[in-house]
This record gives sequence, C-alpha cells and structure tokens, in this order.
Amino acid sequence: MRKFELYEVKDNKIIRKNPECVRCSHGIFMADHGDRYACGKCGYTQWKSKDDKK
Repeated sequence: MRKFELYEVKDNKIIRKNPECVRCSHGIFMADHGDRYACGKCGYTQWKSKDDKK
C-alpha cells in the first residue's frame, strides 16, 4: 500500500485513516481487514465493534 493512501487532508489538516498500533511505536499503522485491525509488525489484532462497521 502506498503511504499517501493512509492519510486524508480535510480542512487543511492531515487525518490518519487507519489507527496506529498500540504495541509498536508511532508511525506503525494497522491494516483494515473489514472486521478487525491487524498490525503487520507485531501481530496485534483489534476487533471492530458492531458500531464501527459501515
């Protein structure tokens, strides 16, 4: 994935689309797999709640 696809510019501010991993340092994004977010570096998985699904 290209890095510029992980960010969005809105009202002259940069917004991250995916969350960062809580175990790894800043700058490590988690991959969006539909029902969960997963870190490719450490393997941490965060399940999405039913309210987060679109």
